Amino acid sequence: MEKWDIYDKDRNRTGKQMNRGNAFEKDAYHLVIHVCLFNESGEMLIQQRQPDKEDWKNMWDITVGGSAIAGETSQQAAEREVHEEIGYALDLRNRRPSLTVNFEYGFDDYYLIETDLDISDLPLPTEEVKQVKWADKDEVLQMISEGKFIPYHESLIELLFEMRKTMGAHNRNVT
Repeated sequence: MEKWDIYDKDRNRTGKQMNRGNAFEKDAYHLVIHVCLFNESGEMLIQQRQPDKEDWKNMWDITVGGSAIAGETSQQAAEREVHEEIGYALDLRNRRPSLTVNFEYGFDDYYLIETDLDISDLPLPTEEVKQVKWADKDEVLQMISEGKFIPYHESLIELLFEMRKTMGAHNRNVT
């Protein structure tokens, strides 16, 4: 059974844990990570989930996502999930998430990584991922509108593509 650390609203570990699938207690939160890999052409690596997944069966998704397990930092969870889902090794020890989105039961950390990954080298399919491909922003947004992609807010997808080469909320190209 997968265990999660419980955090308070200020993102401090409480010292408590919960089993995945159990109901959340009041004011209990957990950590989720997402990794978006981008190539030099500005395309994001997207994955199609396996048909036997509990949620979002056969749907397309951003590169990788998953919950941190008890004892993991955000970076460790991201590294593990990328390796488990697509068989790619990342070193995020010196990286912070590009952005964090709060949700009802936790914190979603998003890592935006540029890479020259050759997807033909990935050991796919895996237990979680049926296939991957590179897609530009317009293709991802089209897939969302067609119901083929997990229904993220379109503005979030646009933001992920927009922020892929920067950290922070300011446009560094304007003087």
